[in-house]
Amino acid sequence: MATGLLLGKRIIVTGAASGIGRAIANLFEAEGAEVAWFDRNKDGLDAAASGSRGPVLVADQTDGSAVTNAVKAAASQFGGLDAVVNAAGIADTSASEMLSLDRWNTVLSVNLTGPFLICQAALPYLRNADAPAIVNIASASGLLPSGSGAAYAASKAGLIMLSKSLAAEWGPKIRVNAICPGTVDTSMLDGLFEKDDAFFERIRKTYALQRIAKPEEIAQAALFLVSDRSSFVTGISMAVDGGRTFH
Repeated sequence: MATGLLLGKRIIVTGAASGIGRAIANLFEAEGAEVAWFDRNKDGLDAAASGSRGPVLVADQTDGSAVTNAVKAAASQFGGLDAVVNAAGIADTSASEMLSLDRWNTVLSVNLTGPFLICQAALPYLRNADAPAIVNIASASGLLPSGSGAAYAASKAGLIMLSKSLAAEWGPKIRVNAICPGTVDTSMLDGLFEKDDAFFERIRKTYALQRIAKPEEIAQAALFLVSDRSSFVTGISMAVDGGRTFH
């Protein structure tokens, strides 16, 4: 049941065409926010944002000029910005010995440089907000690698540290936090694993809650960190991972 926690807030959500980003954008709108839906996938974005009140921003977050223009467009339409959620990212489970330099650069560019560019472009507008917040969707793999996917783990660990650095540098005005999900049931997961009995058995062995997350569960964590209920929380890396990183 919606509580109106974000009533009046103006928020950019990246990766909003699918998965965690889409769940966050939907929840934020239900909670009263004006949401700018940001993604490079135009068709997916148009479908996800169908019926939305907010603008649809089609851009590649690794393109600095495109990011600047998209953020400016959202801020102009809203009359400012109150928060940013960086949920866009790509996964990679390649073994490091087989990882090409091009693939390494792509994963780092999307998962780390992209969120930095979004934050940097949004900074002038956030500084004019009453209670601005940034939430970066990192990963439990950035806290505890799973044994493969070195580029992905490194990019998410970098995003965690970027979040801490910005929290220190941009405070006390702007709060910056990271969420570290474990395995989440999204289309990204479908492209990486066969969700058969063997897959779920592996999950049960390594996750205290013995299951994978729903995107909506990660969205609830983002809601807390963007809302004024977390007004004294900044610089944290919130593990929303079913107990994988402590288990």
